[in-house]
Amino acid sequence: MKNKKDIRFKKFKNPLRLTFSEINKVIDVTAGYGFSVFVLKNYNANQVFGTGLNTDSQIGMVYFTSPFHCLRKTVKLKLSIFLTKGYQSSRHNAPMGILTAPVPINLGLKNPTKTKVKAISAGRAHLAVVTDLEGVFTLGNNAYGQCGRRIVENEEYFGSRIVHRIHHFENDPFVNVECGQDHTLLLTQSGKVYSCGWGADGQTGLGHYNSEQNLKRVSGDIENEKIVKISSKCDCVLAINDKGDVFGWGNSEYGQLCDRTDSYTQINTPLHMKKCEGFGKIVDVAAAGSFCMMLNEIGEVFTWGFGILGRGPNASQSFQPEVIPSILFGRNDFQKDSRVVSVHCGVHYCGAINNYGEIYMWGKNQENCLGLMINNNADQFFPLRVCLPGKGKKLALGVDHSLALCKPF
Repeated sequence: MKNKKDIRFKKFKNPLRLTFSEINKVIDVTAGYGFSVFVLKNYNANQVFGTGLNTDSQIGMVYFTSPFHCLRKTVKLKLSIFLTKGYQSSRHNAPMGILTAPVPINLGLKNPTKTKVKAISAGRAHLAVVTDLEGVFTLGNNAYGQCGRRIVENEEYFGSRIVHRIHHFENDPFVNVECGQDHTLLLTQSGKVYSCGWGADGQTGLGHYNSEQNLKRVSGDIENEKIVKISSKCDCVLAINDKGDVFGWGNSEYGQLCDRTDSYTQINTPLHMKKCEGFGKIVDVAAAGSFCMMLNEIGEVFTWGFGILGRGPNASQSFQPEVIPSILFGRNDFQKDSRVVSVHCGVHYCGAINNYGEIYMWGKNQENCLGLMINNNADQFFPLRVCLPGKGKKLALGVDHSLALCKPF
């Protein structure tokens, strides 16, 4: 009898609805490098769940207890059963390196019934969780200090139990977090930015190119600004303030942050980006591996840098922001008021959501991450709508997989 490929490791060209979300109220998602994390609106201790690669304990310490490990949880008297299998080791009580279904992440909350998760973000092999009452929790790889704790030489991360806690500042709590490849950026209520982790390209914005294990405030041109959004998927960082000005730091090898005449390829201090002026008030930004995006208040999307910029196969590099025609995002005679409301980046691909909840994707189609049902992993050079049975609310784009948080029709 011919062996069939295990469906748990099949590559899907089209989006699939997760059974996990049908029996749980998922309110936030994030995508790392080969792993996914979900935040649930629960009435018990289990608020954060994760699945996928766990080689650095980025989704917590999970044991292999039997061929099929069962987890039961009760929410409003409703019983849900999740099955997962460990492929890292067959030894009893051994840590698991791959999870094929979501399991709870134990953050060690002191008051789990009152503390709520406000934001999550995943890097290459680490995870950061912001809570309202107990600060920020980080777990996973800390080789560059990205978890905000002391770097331990030759530390073994697989099977690690360490969950590091960063306390809120007394009068200025953390409200959001953005994880780059191996660095972490935290945003406070007053709009201040703090960072730690890998700084070889200046992505920490701390004025040097060293790794930083201690959380420190980012200054430069954003020192007296109220920052409202940070984006960094790899080693380039974009930020916007409450007035709609754009700032950037980190890798600029492809002109993401500087002009053609500038010779700087790594910038270690935040700079006010003059190239982003004159396009109206900027309300959203997204920084990928080699290119950037921004969105203004009337719903126009601009891209620049190097890669698939969404303006066709011949537009692969641009030093200045250039607009993607609005018709590619659903504006037509039947939807004249259609406009983009948010932009998102993976490492090599992009996504956008308009006010009708329609999701558009383009870029490198590695492992069919675009969800466009394209054969042979062919790249997509301009925005194309993804067929989904719901209205898109948020996109979480990783290196080769994507998550879309949707509201059913």
